[in-house]
Amino acid sequence: MGQVTRITVDPNMCGGRPCIRGLRVRVKDVLEMLASGMTREEILKDFPYLETEDITATLEYAAMQVDHPILQAA
Repeated sequence: MGQVTRITVDPNMCGGRPCIRGLRVRVKDVLEMLASGMTREEILKDFPYLETEDITATLEYAAMQVDHPILQAA
């Protein structure tokens, strides 16, 4: 999970939501584009300041967020 360092959180930007490399592009925005069926190539064309590694970082970050421990009652 080496690309996740591209994800930044700044309380003064985008309400403190995770963004890509300090840009005003939220992780959520990229995930929604992918979920809507956009390809990496389409995203990179629409946002030329993004890099393919940014999209990989977004997916890695999302995967880390859903990988939480499951607590079981005793």
